[in-house]
Amino acid sequence: MLSRVAENLYWMARYLERADNTARFINSVTQMLLDLPRGASFGWDVLLKAAGLDELYARHHAQADEDGIMRFLIADERNPSSIVASVQRARDNARTFRDLLPMEIWERINALHLFVREQAESACASRHPRWQMLSGVIERQQSVVGLLEGSMSRDLAWQFIALGRQLERADMTTRILDVNSAVRLPEDPAGAQLARERLWLCTLHALSALPMYRLHVGVRVQPEAVLRYLTLDAHFPRAVAHCLGELETGLAQLPDFQGPLAVARGLWRRLRSLQRDEAALGALHARMDGIQRDLAALHDALTQQYFGRHRAAA
Repeated sequence: MLSRVAENLYWMARYLERADNTARFINSVTQMLLDLPRGASFGWDVLLKAAGLDELYARHHAQADEDGIMRFLIADERNPSSIVASVQRARDNARTFRDLLPMEIWERINALHLFVREQAESACASRHPRWQMLSGVIERQQSVVGLLEGSMSRDLAWQFIALGRQLERADMTTRILDVNSAVRLPEDPAGAQLARERLWLCTLHALSALPMYRLHVGVRVQPEAVLRYLTLDAHFPRAVAHCLGELETGLAQLPDFQGPLAVARGLWRRLRSLQRDEAALGALHARMDGIQRDLAALHDALTQQYFGRHRAAA
């Protein structure tokens, strides 16, 4: 397969997953704000930092308020990670190599593109239309993933799509987790405990993880247990460890995979150290930032090994 084709399929998957997870990211924070008890607070600018977009936002905006940040994350095409820009880029990549994909994929991606274009303005204006639009993005993107899973041969094209999806998903899971480190808790111990439980409940909801957490971990939402589940569980699809396992499985199907695989195994070492780290919750931002750096290194290794000079910007 030509490196140009492989890279376009890889980025199509990453951009689709990014749109989905950005929608989850925003919904998680919106729900968190509604559930925060008295004495707890959260700054909207922290959302930009967790997403890694604070510097880009500052180039175009003087003030970090809710309206400006929502527009930047949803509709601003100067932000390549906004939902509108991500879906547009996914659509452009899919259109280029439509013959390698199931016939209906192009139609569904194009329908998603039309939906976000139609709904973006109202979603930026107020919270209820925003929730509806973001839920629609998640639903439509999941239908694309389901169609790919159910109708595409596990050939090289599939492997690069899977690599893009799993790497992006792992990265965005850490960013959704990282939001919890930015909330200023009430000084009252009972209020602080209640706030923590509500925050991590919102995180489970955002990642569609609550039913599986209750089934496999327990009914009570305990912050340390949620963090372990969403980073270390090998069976839940949005847990970092599961994504990394899928990445390793996909790499093994490709030629000359040793370099990227060595980087992936370095990430395994970081995850295992997190399992032994009893203070991980207290240093959440640093731990998630370390995983993100390792995932970026894995992306660089994939780019160097398989995409050559055809390099796309994240």
